Amino acid sequence: METKRARWKSPQDIKARYGSADFVANNRVIFNIHGNHYRLIVAVVYRLQIVYVKFVGTHKAYDDIDAATVELE
Repeated sequence: METKRARWKSPQDIKARYGSADFVANNRVIFNIHGNHYRLIVAVVYRLQIVYVKFVGTHKAYDDIDAATVELE
């Protein structure tokens, strides 16, 4: 798993690897998957090197949520 091996110290480290990644409040990162058909939102704790999955869904489902506050159900 690429994320497990990653050593991201800042959003710039993520952006360098994933140029299309977007950043929102609460250390959230939005990734476009499969030609922008799906979205993955994670919260990154850079100091501890931990990534929490907050949302995985279609682009349509993403349009109905707040990326900065959504929690995985």
